[in-house]
Amino acid sequence: MNNSAPSGRPVAVPVSDAQRRIRRNPWLFTAPLVLLCLLVAILVWEVVRGNLSEATRAHWPWRLQLMPEEPLASLLAVAAGAVVARAQYARTVRPMLGWRSEYVAGELPGESKAWSTGVFNGGQHNVGVHRVDYFVVRDGDVLDGPVPEDAWLSLRETGERLAAVGLRPARDYRLVWLGTGFPLVATGTYETISVGVFSKRFIEEVRALHLRIQVVDSVGDTHERILDCLKGAREPVAAPVEQGPAAPAAVPVPRFP
Repeated sequence: MNNSAPSGRPVAVPVSDAQRRIRRNPWLFTAPLVLLCLLVAILVWEVVRGNLSEATRAHWPWRLQLMPEEPLASLLAVAAGAVVARAQYARTVRPMLGWRSEYVAGELPGESKAWSTGVFNGGQHNVGVHRVDYFVVRDGDVLDGPVPEDAWLSLRETGERLAAVGLRPARDYRLVWLGTGFPLVATGTYETISVGVFSKRFIEEVRALHLRIQVVDSVGDTHERILDCLKGAREPVAAPVEQGPAAPAAVPVPRFP
């Protein structure tokens, strides 16, 4: 199957599938950083004030001493250490969202194999699913830049849009509902959790089905990855090996002396 759109028809711009952090925990990231900036500002004030003459420090606002230098230096060191430690720990518990797709048999009615896509967490710590959305792209759909937020659909809305083009659930495709809080366990293996199965007819009718999955890690940061569930389904190297009729057994030919 040709992976390009028919001549003269616009093609949707590919959506980046790189994992990215979209939100940080405000209490564990913003608060220590704000405290560090505040202490640095106090330190600058005290350094400038300490280099002024006694006569100048006798007038307002230089008469204001916010904090003695010794406790200020100690607090500054503690705040800086907290910010660095938090950054290192956040990197340690950061998930590694991956996906895998292949043709499998027995997932949908019929003798043909279906394209199955699954996700997994290759990081060192478990994460919880925060949100899952879908974006359907058909041949001829135009996408000039990033996908607008209102274009992402829920599982129910995705089923309604696919039904409008004649694709039937449990026959042409099957999508798995991942609820909020569902754990993506860091098992250290490549075992995936299925997110969808798609028939050959579905692959012919739909150019791309983007799945946006957002997860929350142990420090409260939210990570996101967008994957195309149909990516690779049209590649010749991924073509399914269908079970054909058995080859007839060779009949021995008698030989005469």
